[in-house]
Amino acid sequence: MATPIGHLGDISHRALAVLQGASRILAEDTRHSQKLLQHYGIDRPLVSLHEHNERQRIDRITEWLAAGETLALISDAGTPLISDPGYPLVAALVESGHRVVPVPGANAAVAALSVAGLPTDRFQFCGFAPVKAGARRTFLERLLAYTGTSVIYEAPRRIIDTLALLAELAPQRPLVLARELTKQFETVLRGSAQSVLQQVQADSDQCRGEMVLLIGGAEPQDQPSDRVDPDDLLLTLAGLLPPKQAAGEAARLLGVSKNLLYQRLLALRDDTR
Repeated sequence: MATPIGHLGDISHRALAVLQGASRILAEDTRHSQKLLQHYGIDRPLVSLHEHNERQRIDRITEWLAAGETLALISDAGTPLISDPGYPLVAALVESGHRVVPVPGANAAVAALSVAGLPTDRFQFCGFAPVKAGARRTFLERLLAYTGTSVIYEAPRRIIDTLALLAELAPQRPLVLARELTKQFETVLRGSAQSVLQQVQADSDQCRGEMVLLIGGAEPQDQPSDRVDPDDLLLTLAGLLPPKQAAGEAARLLGVSKNLLYQRLLALRDDTR
């Protein structure tokens, strides 16, 4: 179940009832979650469940469920499993036939998308960008080839490096940096990759807190591209030509960087495996 990403009022009546009625609450950080429970006067047993121990907890949790207990899974903020712990547990419980019920609520990626002013009819969420520079470059090159809006999370200590790389790869691509959503110092910066980088560099406060970065989609420049889905074109050409040749031909037709299309083709092939 989802918990607030900042403002403690962003929790549903249903969520509070679930927490109150749970036999135990599985929490990413019990000390952090205890503050939420105390705020709403909820006194239930808390059990830590985070990325370092959740696989070891599965058997014990299964025993509690077999005994008839009702468990609530929460993370520190937002919706569990969305760049948060919980996937190994949920996958194991689904496979063993247990009922898993969503209690929806706050999510930083969707909250940012709703106010970004970028297209929302097609978007992809890709979690955190890789830490290593080379992997981050490849990751961003693939995102920049996507024709919908891309949504990622980024850490404060890496935001300048990521923005600088985006400004190098696509300086005029529209970006939105949503920071500290629902908290006291919430800010939403909009502009080109280059201008958002400059705004962050000019204000050290913009390098603090929780961050969602949204990247506008690639827009093919040539007229024929209005009638052709770039992903479909790439896959069709890849069935006839070697990958780099396919990317080159698609680049010629669409007016998009060959390298970006090649990275997008690799991503599409990964998705279809």
